Amino acid sequence: MPGYPFDPDYLVIVAHLLGAVLAGGVIGLERSYHGRPAGFRTHTLVCLASSLLMIVMLFQRKWLGTTAGIIQTDPTRMAQGIMTGIGFLGAGVIFKEGLSVRGLTTAASIWMTSAIGILFGIGFYFPAILATVLTLGVLSVFRRIEARMPSHSYAHYAIRFGRYDAMTEEQVRDVLARHGFTVANMSYRITDDGACFEYRMVLQTADERNAAILADYLRNLAQVRSFQISPTGD
Repeated sequence: MPGYPFDPDYLVIVAHLLGAVLAGGVIGLERSYHGRPAGFRTHTLVCLASSLLMIVMLFQRKWLGTTAGIIQTDPTRMAQGIMTGIGFLGAGVIFKEGLSVRGLTTAASIWMTSAIGILFGIGFYFPAILATVLTLGVLSVFRRIEARMPSHSYAHYAIRFGRYDAMTEEQVRDVLARHGFTVANMSYRITDDGACFEYRMVLQTADERNAAILADYLRNLAQVRSFQISPTGD
């Protein structure tokens, strides 16, 4: 019985898919290392799926058969569909907590991984490999640059006193100013069935280390019933 003829296109398909797995894997490793929910396996599968779907369009003659010369499909529509679908996956890793929005970088890396998968899928190896290297550079090297750049930090701040033993607003603002904070906005409320008075606000500072210094100061004030300082982050 004659053996099944070897198709050289199989080697091309294997190269495309393995390239996508490697590219998605190395980007995903960086995300997993920093504890992101969409990490190694997610990025690998995104890149592999994007490459696989583009291979479907690249080798139309394989599944269209004799009609390949009659029916022509547009590969760019597949790419558009992939990128649209990735938007839903990216939205799943973004979450908002107060003024803090987290997961934007991971969502962007998923989007980029999908684009790299498309390039591997059509066999455009040079830009795919270059994009993989640049993406890793942005995620790792730029993190260090960003950490050294001067920037303003924000924090949610709440402080609670006894209802009739509370600091005035001027006193609260003075304490914050002495610790390097400015108040972006402030709200007030009575809590614990009228037993406590609470200030809530958003703070801004040029040095995020000021939050720890302020916390240490408030911890030693007997007048303070409770406080919470929650720095916001990307």
